[in-house]
Amino acid sequence: MPDLLRAEWRKIWTGRTWWYLATAGVLLSVIGDAGYLKQALDKPVATRPSSAELTSTLVQGWFVIELVAALVAMLAVTREFGSGAICRSALLSGGRGRLLTAKLLTAAGSGAVFAVAAGAGGAISPWVFLPGHGYHPQWTATTTWTLLGVMLVVVSGALWGSLLGMVIRHQAGAVVTLLLSTWLVSGGLQRLVPSVGRFTIDEAMSSVCRGGTSGVLSIPWALVVLAAWIVATGVAARTLFLRRDLP
Repeated sequence: MPDLLRAEWRKIWTGRTWWYLATAGVLLSVIGDAGYLKQALDKPVATRPSSAELTSTLVQGWFVIELVAALVAMLAVTREFGSGAICRSALLSGGRGRLLTAKLLTAAGSGAVFAVAAGAGGAISPWVFLPGHGYHPQWTATTTWTLLGVMLVVVSGALWGSLLGMVIRHQAGAVVTLLLSTWLVSGGLQRLVPSVGRFTIDEAMSSVCRGGTSGVLSIPWALVVLAAWIVATGVAARTLFLRRDLP
């Protein structure tokens, strides 16, 4: 199993795609934080958020790294299906079950790497953006929970991306499904039918990062919904992977 895990680990970090995605994720996080700060400064002084609120908001801005982790894990899976290498991997690994386990473990591991990076970026950002603008970083318990929520969501995103790749198999289809789910379906349902939209996986992730603010699920329920989505997709991925013919 250790050799199999090392092989799957190398597959995730093969090529430069992960580097491009990570760079884009960092840039989006920085741009997002700059936008949050500008919005706060554009408000009348009496209605501006407090230093503590803005500190937590800047930390939360690194939530976008979840999408990077999901895409990197997804591409590692769909790349093998697209090239037909998945058959050889299944034979060399000693069985589909072992291969599936190794892929999920390494996906979670890659998510942990991105989670540490997101946590570092989130922790540093208040000290980078706030000084010189009439604010000073004010770290609170809410900020700590926000940071931990962001890191948890990034790991969950990597698992989610890997499982979606297992279910859909086609690289372009999987990527489009993930992006539409993130940017269109979840947000649209949350605006049009909030009672339904808040139970999507993306809104559950958002709730974990925002601390269960108004209109979304509380953190405990968001964690339950997030776990339910991953478990349900995991069952589907395992069933299809073990029973369906490999390309």
